[in-house]
Amino acid sequence: MIQNLNKAFENRLRLGIMSLLMVNDEVDFNTAKELLQVTDGNLASHTNSLEKLAYITVIKEFVGKKPKTSYKATAAGRKAFAAHIDALENLLKN
Repeated sequence: MIQNLNKAFENRLRLGIMSLLMVNDEVDFNTAKELLQVTDGNLASHTNSLEKLAYITVIKEFVGKKPKTSYKATAAGRKAFAAHIDALENLLKN
């Protein structure tokens, strides 16, 4: 049913971010940006939204002297995304 869809994943980019994180334990900013073909600001904005919902964790570290930002789906994020996909599949079946 439509009411079971999660508003957080209605956006194409957030759907893409979560899809990447469902099949990879962790994805760094540059890889996500390249795979999703988006700008820095766009990716940062949508990952920030997902982080506020506690669907992803942001990992900031230094590799050598360069900063590196990576993302990881939380258990709550995985559960919410799986429920959203199930709702989409049920919608298509009916």
